[in-house]
Amino acid sequence: MPQSSTSSERLPRRRDGCRDGERGSASLEFLTVGMLLLVPLVYLVLALASFQGGALAVEGAARQAARVAVQAGDRASAEAAVERAVQVTLADYGVDAGEASVTVDCQSADCDAPGSRIRVSVQASVALPLVPDVLSLDRVGSVPLEASATQTVSRFAAVEP
Repeated sequence: MPQSSTSSERLPRRRDGCRDGERGSASLEFLTVGMLLLVPLVYLVLALASFQGGALAVEGAARQAARVAVQAGDRASAEAAVERAVQVTLADYGVDAGEASVTVDCQSADCDAPGSRIRVSVQASVALPLVPDVLSLDRVGSVPLEASATQTVSRFAAVEP
């Protein structure tokens, strides 16, 4: 039976031991494709980690500021305590507290009244990693994040022992 010419036939070997169809630079191809895929993937992981850290910072700052605002005795001390809580919490996560803005809203006219609800909103921007400060690219390469938290003043807040 005559042999047919199929793709499973072996290619003739050359003197250097390689087959004719297997010549190439696999290491160079691996490095090129690896770098083209690895660098954007690493940057994506860094960017997502930065955004997640910023989201946790803003949410934690809003929650802690709402707790502090509820426990404060009067409006003036509540505002100072809220600012301190936001600055400390954002600094813990490496977010610039100077760029953040805080809004405190009350449900009723008297924020200190038992049962009134206090809502604190915190807005901050998180910069993309590795974006240079040249030509104000850090402002363009940032993502605004916002979180809010609501707490209720305890019904025992006005009761003195």
